[in-house]
Amino acid sequence: MEPLRTVTSIAVPLIRDNVDTDAIIPSREMKSVSKTGLSVGLFAGWRYSDVDARVPNPDFVLNRPEYAGARILLGGANFGSGSSREHAVWALAEYGFRVVIASGFSPIFRGNCIRNGVLPIVMDPAPFDKPGLMLEIDLPAQEIRAKGKEPGEVWRFDIDEEAKLMLTEGLDPIALTLLDRPAIDAHESTDRAARPWAWSVLPQGNAA
Repeated sequence: MEPLRTVTSIAVPLIRDNVDTDAIIPSREMKSVSKTGLSVGLFAGWRYSDVDARVPNPDFVLNRPEYAGARILLGGANFGSGSSREHAVWALAEYGFRVVIASGFSPIFRGNCIRNGVLPIVMDPAPFDKPGLMLEIDLPAQEIRAKGKEPGEVWRFDIDEEAKLMLTEGLDPIALTLLDRPAIDAHESTDRAARPWAWSVLPQGNAA
């Protein structure tokens, strides 16, 4: 997973409450379990005036030329609600989004974001919904800075230490666990000595 430390981009305003995972990636767009090939179906029900023919809806925000290549998405309350489908985050990430700023997230969706390299920031998105405003997201400093504006336009955001570590270092849950490999090995060694019968039928190095 690509580490996330700073992201500089204009922000795409999709400030609607209760945007659920079926709106983010409709079930008909989920044709495999792969993390790739999903971006074309991102927000398909809103993004296309004819979904089957992939005719762009010119009124939908992602189709506006000023937001081409944007890496920051603005959302409303309860963003990512509905089903727990991880495909929703995969589609956002493949499209290019690394940050979602919303006034609230579904807990499962937030967890899926962190495990897939997308930073979910809980904050009122209104201050960032300004034409041409370029933002710099600085995860190590936990700051959002307006680029090209007068000094002082800085917003602080909160994130728990484990999520911050996973994102800044590009760690998935398995890689995060393996950071404690010395402690795991020490525990196995102690347990092997204390309970040799539990290890007698297992290959060396495999836990019971």
